[in-house]
Amino acid sequence: MQLTFAASLALFAPHASALLRFSCSQLVVERLDPLVNPGVTGTPHVHQVIGGNAFQASMDPASVDIPTEATCTTCTFADDFSNYWTAVLYFRARNGTYKRVQQKPNAGFESSQGGMTVYYTPSYNNAKVTAFQPGFRMIVGDPTYRTEAQASKFRQLTYTCLENIMTRTGETKDMPKKACKAGIMANIRFPTCWNGKDLDSPDHSSHVAYPESGTFETGGACPSTHPVKIPQLFYEVIWDTTPFNNEADWPEDGSQPFVWSFGDATGYGNHGDYMFGWKGDALQTAMDTNCNINCPQLKSQTIQQGNQCSVKATVDEDIDGWLTELPGGMPVTDETGRAIY
Repeated sequence: MQLTFAASLALFAPHASALLRFSCSQLVVERLDPLVNPGVTGTPHVHQVIGGNAFQASMDPASVDIPTEATCTTCTFADDFSNYWTAVLYFRARNGTYKRVQQKPNAGFESSQGGMTVYYTPSYNNAKVTAFQPGFRMIVGDPTYRTEAQASKFRQLTYTCLENIMTRTGETKDMPKKACKAGIMANIRFPTCWNGKDLDSPDHSSHVAYPESGTFETGGACPSTHPVKIPQLFYEVIWDTTPFNNEADWPEDGSQPFVWSFGDATGYGNHGDYMFGWKGDALQTAMDTNCNINCPQLKSQTIQQGNQCSVKATVDEDIDGWLTELPGGMPVTDETGRAIY
């Protein structure tokens, strides 16, 4: 199904005047994190990664120019060699074993192999935004968080229990407590204000901020410390939890059975990583022209072409079988850091 612009815009961003919405197929699933653990092969937890094939353990912007090194991308906008990644969801069976939950395509992108949907929204009130610059990277969320109070530091990191592929209501900050008929969608929205000078920061997040009043959607002003408006970057990742909807296989206490690869059963540690890698001024062009879903100003490719782009995993381990522990030996922990599984 190919959604029309009007239907897509009304469904996915009812108040936006324009946006980019596109599919990126899976690039690789493995324990690498060049942002938090640069140079390390076999980082603490598994990630699912999309975007350009320059992705590797070391991606220092002083030595790696992403759009120059990449030769293909899994995204349908062919000049987008950025990398986008999140943790991976696992099902924990009643017997204590773990099984990776596969991703499934979003509405309109049914031929995509895994991956996720990416949005860039230029504004909700026709204000100009500054596209990310070469070398820019950021993180939203914190994998150590296990409480709602902690997670509230970050706006709009949520889950949708899908009644069907079109469900876009009922977002929660924690993992859904019931079986979801069409899967669980993780929604990851990044801050929209930049300090205008730092492409990164020691914690990979303090160089960006949220509007000081209101929200991006309501045209809220950026704080004086972060005066530059940047696009709203947003991921939708649909996890196909439907093979695990038999509650007889769930924990005997009736608790929900899904855990993140970083050992979180609450869902409050939801987070996402981003490394900018658009070629030239392509993203700024798209933002300035207020492209609506489709963008004739940008070079594009088919989903099938994106499906052909991949990188070979560098960590030799089983991440897909029935496992006795999460990859890397990651324990499942509570809010005190105590291992509960």
